[in-house]
Amino acid sequence: MEQRHQVAAHDLDRVGVPGVDAGEAAVVGVDELLAEPGAPLTVEAIAKKAGLGAATVVRAFGGKDALLDAAVSGLLEPVVHRAGQLLDETRPERALRTFLTELIAFQSAHHAIGDQLGSLELPATTALRKELVRAVEEMVARAQRDGAIRADLDPAVITTLIGQTAYAIARAQAQPASEGLAAAYITVVMDGLRPGQPGPGGDTGRLPPSAP
Repeated sequence: MEQRHQVAAHDLDRVGVPGVDAGEAAVVGVDELLAEPGAPLTVEAIAKKAGLGAATVVRAFGGKDALLDAAVSGLLEPVVHRAGQLLDETRPERALRTFLTELIAFQSAHHAIGDQLGSLELPATTALRKELVRAVEEMVARAQRDGAIRADLDPAVITTLIGQTAYAIARAQAQPASEGLAAAYITVVMDGLRPGQPGPGGDTGRLPPSAP
């Protein structure tokens, strides 16, 4: 998945550079702050990182929530696009395995974002998150229909289980001495989702045979 901003905020020389407006500089500044665990996400901190005045940042977006929404949704857009691409081009089980690998790498690089956003109003980001959940649910449902994933669990339940645990692994992987953690996690999860594994009530997760 491509990074949205190839130029760091400190390389923009901020205001007055042709092709670089205050809004773009502010969004890049937010991206840099989000990559720093514990960095304050105040208008003043964003303005300082972007080389702008606080009033300029407010004028560009109307407030901090709108600015953060623009920055985070911009990070999520290529992730959502990638999920759709895998759905269209790859077998469902392979799509899910590949996407999990890439999602954990993305979350590991940006795990501080969840800690920073809290209960802010971020409509564009929320919409993209819902779209991402739908894409993963569709991967699971298609893999179930193919017989590659157990069918005794609802796709929404599997998606929630994967989403919550993958995020925990991504956070852990950001720490030292965690090499290979994501690969081991994906192996365990995908093995556990295979048909024939014991499930609730002893169900093996296989689809029932079709009626004659």
